[in-house]
Amino acid sequence: MQSDTERRIALKLLASLEKNLELLRNAAGNSADTVISRFSAGGVPCALLSCEGMCSAGQIAEQLGKPLNALKARFPDGTALMQYLLENRLLAADSSAESDTNALLLRMHSGFALLLCGDAAEALCFGLQGYASRGIQEPSGELNIYGAKEGFTEPLRTNMSLIRRRLRSPLLRFELLTAGTVSRTELCLCSLSGRTPEDMLRQIRQKLQTLPLETVLSSGYIRPFLEESDCQLVHSIGTTERPDVFCAKLLEGRAGILIDGTPFALVIPQLFCETFQTLDDYNYPPAYATLLRWLKYAAALLALLLPAAYLAAALYHPEYLHRTLLRILREAEQNAPFSLAAEMLGILFMFETVREAGLRLPKAVGGAVGMIGGLLLGDAAVEAGLISTPVLTAAALSATAGFVIPEHHAALTVLRPALILAAVLAGIPGIALACTVLLYHICGLEVFGCPVSAPAAPLLPHKLHDVLGRIGFRRLSQGNFRISDIRQQKGGRP
Repeated sequence: MQSDTERRIALKLLASLEKNLELLRNAAGNSADTVISRFSAGGVPCALLSCEGMCSAGQIAEQLGKPLNALKARFPDGTALMQYLLENRLLAADSSAESDTNALLLRMHSGFALLLCGDAAEALCFGLQGYASRGIQEPSGELNIYGAKEGFTEPLRTNMSLIRRRLRSPLLRFELLTAGTVSRTELCLCSLSGRTPEDMLRQIRQKLQTLPLETVLSSGYIRPFLEESDCQLVHSIGTTERPDVFCAKLLEGRAGILIDGTPFALVIPQLFCETFQTLDDYNYPPAYATLLRWLKYAAALLALLLPAAYLAAALYHPEYLHRTLLRILREAEQNAPFSLAAEMLGILFMFETVREAGLRLPKAVGGAVGMIGGLLLGDAAVEAGLISTPVLTAAALSATAGFVIPEHHAALTVLRPALILAAVLAGIPGIALACTVLLYHICGLEVFGCPVSAPAAPLLPHKLHDVLGRIGFRRLSQGNFRISDIRQQKGGRP
């Protein structure tokens, strides 16, 4: 049910300038950033409303002030003046007439200037946005050597133009939506006509239109409502800061969502294998790109399994260790006051603590925290005999390998302790059982009919040429990947 405030806002303008101004003032709550300028144009009393800081004062003076002051004709009422301006004057590229106070306030708070003319029961809205924003910069989290140095920024229209510059096709579709009952945040649903499945677009649109949120401040507010479950260790909807990556995903038949106010765009769906791919893979020779991809797979296994495998071998399967390594381990653990599992969990906990502190603190202090944490976890802890060198080495290698695949940092942070506990309880069989459950979980994930584990499960052999390795562009261009191929395999409509 609508509140009293919402019912009061949803009113129609009247045939009186003073009453309309009063309606809009009350609807805006007499906010201090509402600017009202009175003047006369063509013999008709007028008022111009804008939101301070959202409109460009220079554009208002140049595109509205000068043309209105230069009017020589006289008009009998405000309706005639508005009709003349709509039909004979192009005061702004984006202009329209509105009579609903709710719609007028939404436009004013989005950077539009509202023109009220005498006794007209409508207002003219002119898109003269001029709010301050961050310029286009290189993405901070998806650095590439040969790729473009442009990344998404906060204003929605700027991000739309970055995409249009790369896809100048009439097949590219932008659909504007609004989310958040209080924030009224603009969203843009992006797709390529004929490539993105229509039923998937319909489901996405329906979920976006029914979001039970008061405000949308980042992509993390929307992603949980588009995914199938809240208990996912692997995201089935990806994020990107790069317009070139976003366009590549659209060409494969995916849908994308731009959110006003955040430089991170959503890509629907995201396959698990794509988290090991980067734009530079397609700029390198195929042999080198394949080597880098296998390096990432190996780093993922190392980051996930090394601590647990070390504990399992030390506790249950010492015969798997080399004699020299076993002797070093025995000597290192003789004076350690804690068990192997406690040491490993403690080191990983301290590593995450230092990482979080260095990430959240100001940059001037974050580097010092990293240095202090390195000394604390390294030399000081080993010299004091609190932890052993082999355990510290295994934890450090695992943490370093995790940096190769930052997309899975959250999942690795949760899974490492779980696998360590499995190794402590049952050794290698416990790790195998935990990994089987993890594989089952990943293979069971899907979003809008697309399995996250494709093209490995379900197996599509002709689509594996860009998963296990990277073939040359001559062959790669002959078998273009489409999301509709996976949906057909699962029985969904293309």
